[in-house]
Amino acid sequence: MCKVFKITKVSDLINRILHTSNYQLNPTRILRGLERRAINFPHLISWFRNPEVPRSLVPYRGIHAKGRCFILGNGPSLAITDIERLNGEITFGLNRIYLLFEERNFHPTYFVSINDLVLEQSVPEISALTMPKFLNWRARHLYPQAQDVHYLLERYKPGFYTDPRKGVWGGATVTYVALQLAFYMGFETVILVGVDHSFYSKGVPHTVVSGGASDSDHFHPKYFADGTRWQLPDLQTSEYAYRLANQVYESAGRRVLDATIGGKLKIFPKVDFDDVVRA
Repeated sequence: MCKVFKITKVSDLINRILHTSNYQLNPTRILRGLERRAINFPHLISWFRNPEVPRSLVPYRGIHAKGRCFILGNGPSLAITDIERLNGEITFGLNRIYLLFEERNFHPTYFVSINDLVLEQSVPEISALTMPKFLNWRARHLYPQAQDVHYLLERYKPGFYTDPRKGVWGGATVTYVALQLAFYMGFETVILVGVDHSFYSKGVPHTVVSGGASDSDHFHPKYFADGTRWQLPDLQTSEYAYRLANQVYESAGRRVLDATIGGKLKIFPKVDFDDVVRA
């Protein structure tokens, strides 16, 4: 009894420090969690020492009150979605969405990326984007502050941050970050497109791997290909995050809908893409 009691207390302490739960506890996750926090600590301090940085987000507070928007995930289904029909809508593009621009007559209203590997390996492409960009504060040395660049502080305490000036939680998917921004901007209805929530690649979540000749997990075969480094998905944490988002939106009298073609996510109400575009 004594040993069980002590182990339980130790695990509780680790969970509190790393903001994890018992199902996530293993040596790899513990070490990775400690490493992430150590790396992020100087950025956390500098964020709060530079109040003008989060202040750049103020103009976006409630800017789209009672409106609707589309958040475009990067799943394979995006390739078979007629996104040109979203021209004229307010849209969020994520990570390497720019690979779509050469093939489709479409550009999103906003761009969001907080993944370190994406930001490190896509500097020329992301820098060339002309829409407002919301990027990880840790990447400020790669993307100097400009009129179209707004920084986000990534926090490691799970939660739905309704005010990004205090940070955002990654939730193991950039889609979740966009949901937090959309809430802050005041959208009443958010519609997900291309959020397949299904991957062919398997392995320990967050493990860094190198892409092969072609990528079948995303909308473009070159998305994470030819040696591009990326992290294996963590669908369990993403589902936890999406449930938080759903609760916050519903509590505020707002809603998140899922119009992904053939998507596997079961958290949000499903709607038909054609129906919501016509609405």
